[in-house]
Amino acid sequence: MEKTVVIGGNEYRMRASALIPRLYRFKFGRDVISDMNTLRKALRKAQDVAQKADATEDEIRDAQLGVIDLTIFENIAWLLCKHADNAIPDTPDEWLESIDGVFPVYEALPAIIELWDAGASQTSVPAKK
Repeated sequence: MEKTVVIGGNEYRMRASALIPRLYRFKFGRDVISDMNTLRKALRKAQDVAQKADATEDEIRDAQLGVIDLTIFENIAWLLCKHADNAIPDTPDEWLESIDGVFPVYEALPAIIELWDAGASQTSVPAKK
């Protein structure tokens, strides 16, 4: 499954396939499915607080992605881009350095989760015996 995602005004092709969990595990030593679930929960929490008219500063601060969540997000975003386009730099650090300005996490994260979910939902149905 491929999708073009706009990040900071630039278009990036991203690709999710059955190879992503293996590539992610080899590159980062982590489980991408677990990490995507972590990001999904964090995004939901941030969206809930953003919709709350009387959210306190503490609630807003608590709903923001932490350092580990941001690293997970950056790594997944890079891998999905690299999987779609071999011209993407070879490390997440080099890729992030190539992006002008601040990386708009909350702009890109919903699109990445949508791509991941669409790719994960494409499963075959076993034939009846």
